Amino acid sequence: MRVLGIDPGLTRCGLGAVEGAPGSRLALVAVDVVRTRAGDAVGPRLVALERLVEEWLDRLRPDAVAVEQVFSQHNVRTVMGTAQASGIAIACAARRDIPVALHTPSEVKAAVTGSGRADKAQVTTMVTRLLGLTDRPRPADAADALALAICHLWRGSTQRRLDALAAHHAARHAASGVRR
Repeated sequence: MRVLGIDPGLTRCGLGAVEGAPGSRLALVAVDVVRTRAGDAVGPRLVALERLVEEWLDRLRPDAVAVEQVFSQHNVRTVMGTAQASGIAIACAARRDIPVALHTPSEVKAAVTGSGRADKAQVTTMVTRLLGLTDRPRPADAADALALAICHLWRGSTQRRLDALAAHHAARHAASGVRR
């Protein structure tokens, strides 16, 4: 399975694609950080971000997209830019019928490091190890995008198996006439 992780941001947006499955070796497909100039108007920045996300989706053809869930920050301007970038990423994937999952920062940290309170250096170190990279992904937005993809590969497949199991049990109970 190939997952594109997106660490949304209007000034810096991390994009990282990983291929693999739980229990198998993970492989880096691509990673980059898209930048827009803070002094430019918001509209053209969002259009530029959309164009680049579209290019990544066309080129990499991911099976799923994992986006960091926007959470409240003290700086309203920062959270607005993050939310706008997140919306662009979600819309681009939805336009292609690519499943999108939102993961919280603590969920991603826990999946990759074992602790939901890990710092950026710990996340970067684990992403480097898990992908067998010789160099650490820089800046942190790149490592965060890869961590999102890894989190989704591991957690998303578990959730899919649980959903399939629940559907199987529900169908079995429905066929036997047993009510729950």
